[in-house]
Formats: sequence, C-alpha cells, structure tokens
Amino acid sequence: MTRPEFIHGLHSLLPNHHGCVATIGSFDGVHRGHQEVIRQLREHASAHQVPALVMVFEPQPSEFFSQEKAPPRLMRLRDKTEALFAAGVDRVLCLRFNRELRGLSAQAFIEQVLVARLGIRHLVIGDDFRFGCDRQGDYSMLAAAGERFGFSVCDTRTELDGGQRISSTRIRALLEQDAFAEAARLLGYEYRIRGRVIYGKQLGRTLGFPTANVHLGRYRTAVQGVYAVAVDIDGGAQNVPAVANIGVRPTVSGGREPLLEVHLLEHGGNLYGHWINVRIKHKLRSEMRFESLAALQAQITLDVEIAKRWFNENH
Repeated sequence: MTRPEFIHGLHSLLPNHHGCVATIGSFDGVHRGHQEVIRQLREHASAHQVPALVMVFEPQPSEFFSQEKAPPRLMRLRDKTEALFAAGVDRVLCLRFNRELRGLSAQAFIEQVLVARLGIRHLVIGDDFRFGCDRQGDYSMLAAAGERFGFSVCDTRTELDGGQRISSTRIRALLEQDAFAEAARLLGYEYRIRGRVIYGKQLGRTLGFPTANVHLGRYRTAVQGVYAVAVDIDGGAQNVPAVANIGVRPTVSGGREPLLEVHLLEHGGNLYGHWINVRIKHKLRSEMRFESLAALQAQITLDVEIAKRWFNENH
C-alpha cells in the first residue's frame, strides 16, 4: 500500500505521478456526497491499477472571484486533505488558483494538465462540471477529449438525503440554523474544527477561564458564536466537555482576526502545541461586544453554567 501523497502545484509533479484516475472539485467538508465520489474514484483506480487522485484548488475558485463575499469554508486545506486521505484517496494535487490558471483555456487545461502532466486514464466528474477560462469546458468536451487522448469519463452519481442533493451549500445553511444533528447526517460526522493550540494573551486565565486558542487563518468559518463543544486532544483525553467562542472577539480585539477559544470544563494541563479536535454540540449564544471586561467575565460565568446544565441533560 502506497503512502498518501500531497502534491503542491504542477511544478511538484514528477514522472512517477504520470498515470492516475482523477476527480476535480472543491470537496469542502468531504461530506457524504463527496465520499460517494471517492468510492467511485477508488473503484476505477483499482480497475486501472493506478493511484486515485483528487485535484483541489487554493484558494477555492469562489474565494478567488468573490473575495470576502465567498461562502465560509467547512474545512481548511489541511483538514480537507486528511479527510480525503482517510476516505482512501492516494494523492491530493493542490493547484494555486490565480490569474494564470483562471486564464487557461479549457482545451489547454485538458492537454497540458490532465494529459501531459497527469496522464489520466479515467476522470470521474459531475455532469454539470464547468472548467477553463470563462467556464467554457464541460462534460461533453471532456468526453470528446477522452476519445482523442485515450482516457474515459464518467459522471458522478448524486447522493441524496430526504430527496435532496447533499451539498456543501446545504450543510452551511443547516449550520447557520444551528441544526447540528441534520448537518452531521449529511457530513457523515459531527461538524468540527481542528487546529494546534497557540500561545495567546492569557486574558482568559486572568478572567478565571483559561482557554486553548487556535488561529483560524484568514477564512471565515461556517459557525460563529459561543457553543457547548466536545474536545478530543491528540494523544490524550477524548470527548472533554467545553465552552468555545468562535469569532473575532469584539470586546478585546476590535473584531479583527478570527480565533477559536476553548475553555475545558473537566481537564487541566498545558495544551500548548497540542492538536485539538473541537466538535460543535449546541449553540449557547451569538458573539457580542461587552462594555467592560467585568461584563464579559459575568457572561462567561453564565455561559459555563448553561453549558454544564446542557451536558448534564444530554449526557
């Protein structure tokens, strides 16, 4: 069994990467619909006896075109890659989505990327998939190119839940409505945020509620507010009840960079440098700005009490 491989950019492709079965997309969330695509991908890769490759883009095309108006991510790149590997993908190729790639014609993308660099044997793609400059490429173009260059193409089978297509957009809408159980059903797992604990300003400790802090990068998250959560600590305790604030901390930072702050209810010890997996359970309230640290402290005390009560009632 080959070790899963992350390939960053076309310049990182080597001769031994030539020959694969591939699919292309954002794969945000790696939900049940994506997992069905990957199952098909693995089937065809096994039949052709070549690796299964998923091509993704960074930033995601919607982020390149819409900037701040783009939908929030369900997953950051690291988590997406790990989820794809866990689902059985052999290689993840991440292409930088920039002006050069955006300007590449659909025909050039097929010939230069899919054929010359990847040597694809088979492509698994949605029948509504569009690609290339001004989205001129489509399924029929790929099928025609396949006949010319010697690769086959098949369309993905749509995965439904309740008669509706499972999609990242649908899951985001459920998370916005705090419908976490329904979102988990479509994802195939509880919605979670994962990251490495960093050193903060120690404000939580000063207020009597020490927190483990995780930077969320420049991308918006699909959830914002204060939540009852369960935390898994890499190499340590699992399912630890906690209270998490996900947002920009308007009281203490003026609403700038997003941060995940987690106050564990039943666990001590130094978590700096550890990876934590934070599973969203129940929303306590929206994020808000307080007039003073004393008011913030009083609200956190109340949040903790409400969270403890919720965990007791939902144990």
